[in-house]
Amino acid sequence: MNGTSDKAGALGEPVNVVIVGAGSRAMNYASYSLKHPKAMRVVGVVEPDPKRRAHTARLYGLPADRCFESVEALVARPQLADAVINGTLDALHVRTTLPLLRKGYDVLLEKPIGISEEEVLELYRVAEAHERKVMICHVLRYAPFYQALNQVIRSGEIGDVVHVQTEENVDYHHMATAFVRGKFASLERDGSSFLMAKCCHDLDLISWFKTGVKPVRVGSFGRRSQFREDRAPEGAGTRCVTDCPIEATCPYSAKTLYVERGTVAGVRVAGLPGRRAAERRGEAGQPGCRQSVRPLRMALRQRYRGSSGRAVRVRGREHGRSQPCGRRRQGMQDRAYHGDQGRDLRRAGGRRVRRPASRSVDGRRRLFGAKSRHRGVRGKCTGGGDHRLVEDFLRVVRGDPDAGYSTALAHSIVGHVSGFRADVSMATGRTVEIDWDDVFV
Repeated sequence: MNGTSDKAGALGEPVNVVIVGAGSRAMNYASYSLKHPKAMRVVGVVEPDPKRRAHTARLYGLPADRCFESVEALVARPQLADAVINGTLDALHVRTTLPLLRKGYDVLLEKPIGISEEEVLELYRVAEAHERKVMICHVLRYAPFYQALNQVIRSGEIGDVVHVQTEENVDYHHMATAFVRGKFASLERDGSSFLMAKCCHDLDLISWFKTGVKPVRVGSFGRRSQFREDRAPEGAGTRCVTDCPIEATCPYSAKTLYVERGTVAGVRVAGLPGRRAAERRGEAGQPGCRQSVRPLRMALRQRYRGSSGRAVRVRGREHGRSQPCGRRRQGMQDRAYHGDQGRDLRRAGGRRVRRPASRSVDGRRRLFGAKSRHRGVRGKCTGGGDHRLVEDFLRVVRGDPDAGYSTALAHSIVGHVSGFRADVSMATGRTVEIDWDDVFV
């Protein structure tokens, strides 16, 4: 622990944190301090956008000398906090975290860890060398539903797990906004494949459910599917609000989604009137359907030592693509969702773990039914795991021996390496081996 963290823990004072990248995820984690000011205090912000930086300063009462345009400006100063919440874009995660670790900060880092296997492993080595704590924001490990599911698996009451399947359902407007015409639209723009940008949670969950068993072979295969130039509707223009004659009837209309309906909260479209207009700096401004990004369907299969099964299914964009993903495992687990919003079942108000149960009849026959364990998640994004993750991070920073530290960097690497090797498989058209002795050299 660094000096400031030891002091905070010893005196029972709030853990001081700096926000790096004042986007929606980092601001969500930081909002914990507004509800629990005795546990955490935001004392600085690093944000290149002057409007976001000013907004964060007002929200947390930060003086001008605690507001920075870059990580370089922050680390040039004496260390002013115990830890950092890093919510920058994918391609900046490792680049911004390395100098923070060398300066002495512990870090809560948004997923994915990085955009390549090499830089993720470099981050691991630097964190180890400087004895810094890094937790990854795999919030689903802290969601009550997934914790209940993990407890069922670990208890052994359903036997050995031989098959795990997860499915990532991306709503059409989310797909269009983020992965077709948004800032996650291509590898060149964002750095992450769709699998890593959207499904590293799923890969991490599967690794967590089967802790101690690492994948040894990965495969990912697919093709171009929906969002291609040749699939654009007849008569479509290049931009929704400038030259598209079918905009008024198009389900992907930017004007309809963002201005009239406000479907995606916080999205503002440059140059258009309405209550959601002008902040995205053109990232989603006046978008159209003739984009260079095309989603793909893919299959990801991963074989584990002594295991077999099939696992993750996703829909997405081209470099990310729609990806059914599968893994081979031991034992079998059936999980059932009750709701209408994919993995995020806020409208349904709950999630349910369902597992086999048997009872005897007349002392001879056995009938099989199901037992259920319900967890309410109404109104809770990511199943209620966000602030539970922050609570545990604060315990880790304080050096609390009872901290769970479930998403420590070392624990999170397994799912990431699996995903990176799956992307190699997709690019080469062959399965890819994973030798873990070579990974952690």
